[in-house]
Amino acid sequence: MQPNLLMIEDDSELAEILTHFLKRYNITVTNYEDPYLGISALSLKKYDLLILDLSLPGMDGLEICKEVRLKNDIPIIISSARSDLEDKIIGLELGADDYLPKPYEPKELYARIMSVLRRYKKSTYPQEDVPMTLILKEESHTIFFQGTPLTLTPAEFDVLAHLIKKNNCVVSRAELLGSALSLNEENESRSLDVLISRIRTKLGESSKEPKLIHSVRGIGYRLQA
Repeated sequence: MQPNLLMIEDDSELAEILTHFLKRYNITVTNYEDPYLGISALSLKKYDLLILDLSLPGMDGLEICKEVRLKNDIPIIISSARSDLEDKIIGLELGADDYLPKPYEPKELYARIMSVLRRYKKSTYPQEDVPMTLILKEESHTIFFQGTPLTLTPAEFDVLAHLIKKNNCVVSRAELLGSALSLNEENESRSLDVLISRIRTKLGESSKEPKLIHSVRGIGYRLQA
């Protein structure tokens, strides 16, 4: 697969250098110097990764990172000349997958891109037969359902994340209850049923006609995503 990247970078000379360099590795880059146009492009076309500068005209890159992450699961690499450690920490907390301080060699950016894409693929497809219906992003502690982030309690997140990791496998009630510390307050078997019911509701399904989470009598649950 030939990666198709979006770049939001107002340094046109740098953008051109990086675009030509990455083309050698069959990576296509579309750059927007205007951050608003770059954000709009995400809703018009599918991109595999976003390279994001922080010092942009009219809109701070950290705000862009926050806005993009709320609406999109695209991997993000921040590429910035801002050396403030706080910017790096905030960027990663907002959901960026990597932070590359300028100046850097284009080959390092290429290495970072391939590393992030490999991690993203592994996180998205923990098993070969897991499609894109549910996407677990452990770095940002988020689960996406059909491209939209779910609003989950800590216990709901832990249960659903564990089911995603064990996709198509039957998971016992005991394993689910012991899968995370956040379940300690809800460690009764009946509470697990309540959690599963709440998760099903957020996935738009019911226990009578489950499409994703199936009950296995006497054992536990199985996610078929």
